[in-house]
This record gives sequence, structure tokens and C-alpha cells, in this order.
Amino acid sequence: MANVTVADIAKLRKMTGAGMMDCKNALAEAECDFEKAIELIRKRGQAIAAKRSDRDASEGCVLAADKDGFAALVGIKCETDFVAKNADFIALTQKVLDAAMEKMPASLDELKNVKIGDRTVAELITAQSGVTGEKMELGAYEFVKAPATVSYIHNGNKLASLVAFNEGADRQVLRDVAMQVAAMSPISVSRNDVPKDIVDKELEIGKEKAREEGKPEAILDRIAQGRLNKFFQESTLLEQAFIKDAKMSVTQYLQAASKSLTATAFKRFTLNQE
Repeated sequence: MANVTVADIAKLRKMTGAGMMDCKNALAEAECDFEKAIELIRKRGQAIAAKRSDRDASEGCVLAADKDGFAALVGIKCETDFVAKNADFIALTQKVLDAAMEKMPASLDELKNVKIGDRTVAELITAQSGVTGEKMELGAYEFVKAPATVSYIHNGNKLASLVAFNEGADRQVLRDVAMQVAAMSPISVSRNDVPKDIVDKELEIGKEKAREEGKPEAILDRIAQGRLNKFFQESTLLEQAFIKDAKMSVTQYLQAASKSLTATAFKRFTLNQE
């Protein structure tokens, strides 16, 4: 059996991110051949990922960043909160986010194939699965591009949001709107962006409620329209009451900073049950 030194173990750990005993065993089996040891660790991660493919990965880490008109969020899922809070797992999520910010992939699948060193993002996540013994997966990748963008990560790394704007403004103003998205989970930027099927459904619900209340058929449409307007005020970002001052809407808050400032898009992802 090859003599595995502490220096060898430390070197392999730095190369793979695997645990100390995993590195020691892999080096021993590979007779201190580092390439073979790395392959053994990768195969172990793949085996664990396959074995636990039917497990529920409902915990994880969500991080976000923004720079030069591009903002992205990344969520990597795992099975337990214990692993989700592990420094190595958070560091892996940050590494994947950094790669996303650099390469700006157009989709989650493209991000999986982005290389970090000599391995793809998908391979790194699989390898980390081998280290922890838990199922792991790239659960989310979202981005926005605009003249100005901002990101927000809620405490605990379970929820993040991104917002795009038509122009720049004080960062705190932009960040407040990202916090609004995180807290209030709007369905669209404005009422004009709400899908027609949702509008039709809300109108039908409004009419049915009015009918149950005994309102005359002749005014059901008008009542339903009024309730739809209330739905828009509660569910669309620009019409929502601003979380820091309910006396004004988000639109009014933005216009207080600049008459022409508005949000143009947003993304939100959470691991929390809502």
C-alpha cells in the first residue's frame, strides 16, 4: 500500500473539495496517483447522486449578485439544513454564482456546462454530493439585464430577488424594490404584464363572489372589474403598497427618486414554503 502523507491529502482536498478521509482512501486505492484518486472521488459522487436521485432536495443555499447591468441568482439544493449551512456548500454556491456572473449563460442548462477549472458546474455539484452523502442539484438560475440592476439576498440564504430598471438611481432605492419583490412576491411588474388566463380567472372569481352575495346580474361585471383592480394593486409590483411606507405605491416611491425611473423586470426564487 502506498504511503499517503498529510501533504498528499491536503493537496487532493484542495483539488477536489472532498473530505479528509475520502481523500486519504482515494489516494490509498489509487497508489498515490492523483489523477486516479480524483476519478475515484468523482465516481463516488456520481454513485451517491444516482442512489439518492429519488430523495427530496428541499433545503439549500440561494445567492445573488449584480454588476454592470447584469444580475443573477443561483440556488443549489440539498437534503438537510445542516449541509445547507455548511461553509463548503455555501462556498460552492458562491463559486457557481461567480461563474454565472462571469459567463452570463442564457439558461440553467448552459450554466450546468460552464467550466470552473477543469470541471463543469454539474460535475462540481456531483462531486460535492459525494463529499456530503446527500442529493444535490442546481435548483435555480435566473438573471436580468438592463441599464440598471440590483440583487437582494434575504437573511438565511433561502430567498433572493433581482430587479431590472430603465435607468440608474441611488442603490438603496433600487435595493428597496428588490426587498419589495422578496417580501411581497408580485406576479408581474405591471397589470399589463399579467397573463390573460389569470385576468380571466380573477374576473370570474369576482363575478361568482358577487353572485353569492346576491348582487344583481346587471352589475356583476362592474363589481368583478373593481375586484380585479384591487387584485392588480395587491399583486403587481408597481401598484403594490410600498413595504416601507404603505401610504405610497412602489411607482410613487420610484418617481420620488426620478420621475422617469421604473422597474422593467424582476426574478425571485425561494426555498421557503409559502
